[in-house]
Amino acid sequence: MYINGQWLTDRAVFPVTNPATGETIGEVPDCTDSDIEAAIAGAEAAFAEWRKTTAYHRAQLLYRAWELMIRRKRELAELMTREQGKPLKASLNEVQYGADFLLWFAEEAKRVYGHSIPSARDNQRFMVQKVPVGVVGAITPWNYPVSMITRKLAPALAAGCTVILKPAESTPLCARAMVEIFEEAGFPPGVVNLLTVSDPAPVGEAFCRDPRVRKLTFTGSTAVGRQLNALAAANMKRVSMELGGHAPAIVFPDADPVHAAKGLALVKFLNTGQACISPNRIFVHEDQLEPFLTELTSRVNRLVVGNGLADGTGIGPLINERAIQKVDNQVQDAVSKGARIASGGKRLSEGELANGCFYAPTVLAGVTADMRIYREETFGPVAPVISYRSEDDVLAMANDTEYGLAAYVYSNNLATAMRAFEALDFGIIGINDINPTSAAAPFGGMKNSGLGREGAAEGIEEYLETKLGGFAI
Repeated sequence: MYINGQWLTDRAVFPVTNPATGETIGEVPDCTDSDIEAAIAGAEAAFAEWRKTTAYHRAQLLYRAWELMIRRKRELAELMTREQGKPLKASLNEVQYGADFLLWFAEEAKRVYGHSIPSARDNQRFMVQKVPVGVVGAITPWNYPVSMITRKLAPALAAGCTVILKPAESTPLCARAMVEIFEEAGFPPGVVNLLTVSDPAPVGEAFCRDPRVRKLTFTGSTAVGRQLNALAAANMKRVSMELGGHAPAIVFPDADPVHAAKGLALVKFLNTGQACISPNRIFVHEDQLEPFLTELTSRVNRLVVGNGLADGTGIGPLINERAIQKVDNQVQDAVSKGARIASGGKRLSEGELANGCFYAPTVLAGVTADMRIYREETFGPVAPVISYRSEDDVLAMANDTEYGLAAYVYSNNLATAMRAFEALDFGIIGINDINPTSAAAPFGGMKNSGLGREGAAEGIEEYLETKLGGFAI
């Protein structure tokens, strides 16, 4: 752990395992209540001075962190693949994506503007300033264990906040590597702190209850997000939350079904389906269903499952046994209610896959609304395909979910695409685009998919308060 500029190791530890092999690849300290208190106290003390630093100074440190991250790109990617499981190519892409946030918010630090407001009184002037919120508690997930850190810490640090990072218990080694970068970049003691813990509940509760922590930023499940949000609301905390998703993908009849199948195969099985923006319900017009399924199944059958460090691997392991069980339960429920397995549909445990958490990339045809996979987020390598007849029907089906994070549309008709874009109740919509994300673009959802936005100009606003000065002259 890293608290107030010191690395702490003299604690009980818990193991970190490789989901592809089951082997232990490291150990990290398991924080205590006194460690939580020390981290909050250190962050609060550091905030008093950090908030006074210039935007140009904070930007310079973020630039240094960006340079170090790019320099260590392969090292970080290989660590991520061992700890989280994704193929090395995907890990390299994530490190680059994560570094983009450091660069973007190094620049945005210098774009925090105030303004003046005319007064009705001739002896009065109004001045508006943006000031940092204060100490930030940041809770990050295991599925993107590097980029979710920079997406939260970069804007917080750029704004002048201090941060306590609590990474997922499955991927603390990536977090430690990132904090080493912040330390080497020159961030002062107490500005960035790291708590590793096997049971996250006490840290989350402290972030929500302690009055010294003024802001909570969380990425994770909707169920946990609701609990944290309720606790934070009782203590008047600022919160931003990026929660679950159940993204629809709509292939309209004017689209090329082969092109759509190619794109959706890429995004559906990215990170073994363990992404909140993964398309979980693929709606295909009945006239296009056969060529779409043929192409999708052909592409899925060619995916290579294995250890992410092996050449040619396209699908890595799921994060743990519980994830395997959840995916298989959804598949078996769908089959019992009439769905057809076009590809996959089982755990893989032969040969080198025996000790890992591998599930075959799966295509389910004939999925209907009474199946669990139609309603529940899967977070695994299963593509459920649903046929539809009319545009009105498919838009209603796509919106029929508690989630509202991402959606995808394939259409070669501008009017159709625009109607879908305006009708879909989702925060991020890819129109013939399977990667509608960037450090420069706002990321976040509607409904039970979260609160607030990350990235873009909106991202730094999450860490700023508005202060008004009324001057009588």
